[in-house]
Amino acid sequence: MAGVKGLVGLAFLGSIGMTLVILACALPENKLWWPFFVVVFYLLAPLPTLIARRYNENPGGSNSTLECAIFITMGIVISAFALVIVLARAEVIRWTACYLTLTGNVIVFATLIGFFLTFDSDDSDYTMW
Repeated sequence: MAGVKGLVGLAFLGSIGMTLVILACALPENKLWWPFFVVVFYLLAPLPTLIARRYNENPGGSNSTLECAIFITMGIVISAFALVIVLARAEVIRWTACYLTLTGNVIVFATLIGFFLTFDSDDSDYTMW
């Protein structure tokens, strides 16, 4: 039952983060959908880690493939934050949209971390993910 509660909590957090990103795009003074491009980073962020876990030879120990995948994932996460800040500095979007998108980024990436931490244990029914 704990897996279902975790899944519902993660879905709720993910929906709050996406609501903030969509709200940043729909501000009356903004009317541009530039902040919505961070969704590409949301889709790309878990891929290196998922691929590295698939080819993990030593599940208990350190793996250079997994460490490289985490490094690439951190580059993707930093790029998601940097894109919004650069757009705000270039005055393509307003700073209120930047703040809403940055808050949405924090929530969505915390949800991704929560997903990997919650469903990494072997006693869960969702270990096939």
